[in-house]
Amino acid sequence: MMNQDSEASSSTTSHYSSSSSTSSILFNYPLLAALLSFVLAQTIKVFTSWYKERRWDLKQLIGSGGMPSSHSATVTALALAVGLQEGFGGSMFAISLVIACVVMYDAFGVRLQAGRQAEVLNQIVYELPAEHPLAESRPLRELLGHTPPQVIAGATLGVVTASMAYLIVIARS
Repeated sequence: MMNQDSEASSSTTSHYSSSSSTSSILFNYPLLAALLSFVLAQTIKVFTSWYKERRWDLKQLIGSGGMPSSHSATVTALALAVGLQEGFGGSMFAISLVIACVVMYDAFGVRLQAGRQAEVLNQIVYELPAEHPLAESRPLRELLGHTPPQVIAGATLGVVTASMAYLIVIARS
């Protein structure tokens, strides 16, 4: 019994040692899948913004809000990549999944409502008389959160990105 425990322990230790010594952050599949998904989502926002408004808005590359949700794309890609790499029954996947759910809930729940409140407050300030001390205040950012379709589109992009990256990683192995 003692021999089996020590074998399992040394096997686990050697697995972590070899995987950490041979891999670097540049080849970290979950991290790369998440970053790629983020970049794709932000880039797609430029095109969806152009389609909707018929003008190019490069601020979409770094802005929040819009279609698709880059937050949702990033955390979904991360969770799926962790699940594919580490297994879906492990703690790492569970943590990633819970964080993904919290981020997506926040994107279309709390942040969306904060954006709607900012719209109302900006309208109130706009209607103030010019002599009011708040009349010249800078407007609040209104595009903070996402609609459910934007979150779903982001999550879908995350799944596709992580899956494609996984197929590329497997093909190279």
